[in-house]
This record gives sequence, structure tokens and C-alpha cells, in this order.
Amino acid sequence: MSEGACRRISVKPGEATSPRVESFDGVWRVRSTEAVRQILRQRDATAQAGFNSESIPDGTMADQPILFMDGEPHRQQRSKIARYFAPKTVAARYRELMERRADALVAEMVADGRARLDDVSLRYSTEVAAKVIGLTNSRTDRMARRLEKLFDQPPYDPARGDGEGRVRAALRQLRGAAPMAWFYVWDVRPAIRERRREPQEDVISHLLKEGYGIPAILIECVTYGAAGMATTREFISMAALHLLRDDALRARYVQADEPERYAILHEILRLEPIVGHLYRRAEREFTFDDAGATHTVRAGQLLDLHIRQANADPTTVGDAPLDLCPGRELPRGIGAEVMSFGDGPHKCPGNALAIQETDILLTRLFAHDVALVGEPDLGWDEIISGYALRNVTIAVSPSDLHRLPG
Repeated sequence: MSEGACRRISVKPGEATSPRVESFDGVWRVRSTEAVRQILRQRDATAQAGFNSESIPDGTMADQPILFMDGEPHRQQRSKIARYFAPKTVAARYRELMERRADALVAEMVADGRARLDDVSLRYSTEVAAKVIGLTNSRTDRMARRLEKLFDQPPYDPARGDGEGRVRAALRQLRGAAPMAWFYVWDVRPAIRERRREPQEDVISHLLKEGYGIPAILIECVTYGAAGMATTREFISMAALHLLRDDALRARYVQADEPERYAILHEILRLEPIVGHLYRRAEREFTFDDAGATHTVRAGQLLDLHIRQANADPTTVGDAPLDLCPGRELPRGIGAEVMSFGDGPHKCPGNALAIQETDILLTRLFAHDVALVGEPDLGWDEIISGYALRNVTIAVSPSDLHRLPG
């Protein structure tokens, strides 16, 4: 790395980095890579408690969305959905779309001379996610803004549970109802109607074939919309920011072949995970180990898994855990992104899509002369427990060395 190379940008004030494992008031806070990995790999011992899952009243949906499923039903549905996100499928079915849209968006940025990258990445990631999900019967630019409003909601805190209070719970649900209704009316319903007439190779067509009802399909569209639009948008902006702040890293990325570029992107993702916390609720008693100690989790207790800290655990990632160092030597079984995509049965299936999508846009963007204009705004999205980069303004001009890596 060059002198003064980037450290973690998404620094959250007051964020605790230790201890590795602690428990009080029925809540476990886990910051160790190995402990997080063990908990996520527990089979049938925990249930989803994050992403507002526990705020949805029982009996609301006849069919549980895959994000909220666990056990054998989750494994069966996951195996059917996974084919839409497999690396070969991504390359064969979506690469041409990503390349075409990236070319058009970069050409637009060059012509304008200046752009807000967070807006461009929103448009780009929404178009790609819409194709995978099947949300292709409405205008993606307007859908992107509707999804933005939908995600801009006060979160449900699983650690507070019923202590949230009825007034606060009612206000939160009311605030989220209108954006959800507009998303259904303008985006989801037209897509469902079209796929009932003519099924396609996408998630909505699959859910209809499986007999899913409207509420569950809507939640699945929100889930994959968040994964495919909101998180990829943030990662594109953050990866670009690191490349803009480190001349040597940017030069290395521009000149590298695809595997090395992917290694750089995975290291950025390790350092800057989009989802900062994962939450699980213990369904039964189980144990996990960390640093020679065995911990016993009781049924009903909440597990707050701190992904940002787990990704910077020096016992796993080595020295200078908050520095950006592509090509780190990691323990066997730990991917270059560490826990950024989760692990176990609920590991994010869209990892191949997110990395390829990001790389295709950034290789085209950095084939030109790009400079950061001012400092972006760093905020925090509580629903995904992660950062939100806004006003990432860049100046873009044609380069005499314009080329794309092979």
C-alpha cells in the first residue's frame, strides 16, 4: 500500500470495539469473527431477528418470505432461489445488461462533466436488481425513489422488543405503510400481472409458481430490492471513494486483471461492510466458543452480531485490521470479505452479482479521469445497521488513456 493509504472511512462515533463477547439483559453482543461464524452456522438453533422481522405480527402472511424462514423450509426455498444468483447465471444472463447500462451511465457522466455517484449507482443497481427480481413493468428511476422512501423508515429494535411502546410501534408502522403501498401499486402489482400471463426467468415468476400470496411476494421484492439496490448502491460509492483517495490503489485497480480487481473490492467490502449488524433469536439452548471460553445461549435470548468489528478482528485478519490491504492471508474457510455477506444458511446469495456489478461500473468509470469534488456526507441507515454515503460528487473528463482492463 502507498503511504497514507486509506483506512476505514465509515467510522461510527461511539461504536464499541470490545469486548469480543458480552451478555446482559438477555442480549449477546458478539464481535469476534469465529464466534459470529459459529452462531450463523448453527442449524435450527436460531431464527431471524433483524431487518424488522420481529415487528411483523404473527399470522400476517400465509407464506413466510425467505429472509424470515429458518430450518428445512428455508433450505428448500433457498436452493430454488439460489440459481438466479449463481456466478454462471449472473455472467450469462445479466452481464450484458450491466455492461450496457454502465457504458451509458459513464458516457452520460463524461458528457455532463460532473455527477453525483450515489445517484448514478442508485439508478444502475436498481435496473440490475429489477431484472433479477422481475420488477420490469414500471419506470426504474421512479421505482428507485420509491424504494428510497420505503427504506427511510424508523427501525424496529429487536433488543427492545415489546418495550418499544404501542404509540411508537403504531407510528412506525403507519409511516412505512404509504411507501409500501405505492411500491406495490406502481411496481409489484404490474410485474405480478405480467408474469401471471407470461412467466419469465426471475424471482417473481418463481414465487408465483410456488403459490406465494401477494403479501409474501411484496416482502420478497422489498428484501431483494434492499439487497440489490440499497446495499450495492452504498458499496459502489464506498469503493469509488477508496479508489479516489488512494492513487496507488486506483492505479493498481485500473491496470489489474479481473481476479485482482475482485480481490481489491472484497478487501474494501471487508473493511466497509454494508450491513453492520445481524440479529438472531435463540430457538433453543446452544453453545459457542471464543478465545478458549465456552458460552451458553438460552432459548429466547437475542444475538447481536457486530459485523464491522468481526471483520476487523486481528486474530482473523491479521495486523492493521482497519487498513485496506488486498490479498490478506486469512484462515481456511474465511472468504476475503470475511462476514460481509454473512455466513451459514442465511449467507447473502447475491455476492457474485454485487461484486461483478460494481466492477463493471467502476472499470468503465476509472478508465476516465475522475476526481472527487468536496467531501461526501456519511450517515447511517438503521434498517440495515450500516452507513449511507450521500453527495458523492465527482468530476469526470475523457482520458487519452481510455481503455478497459481485459
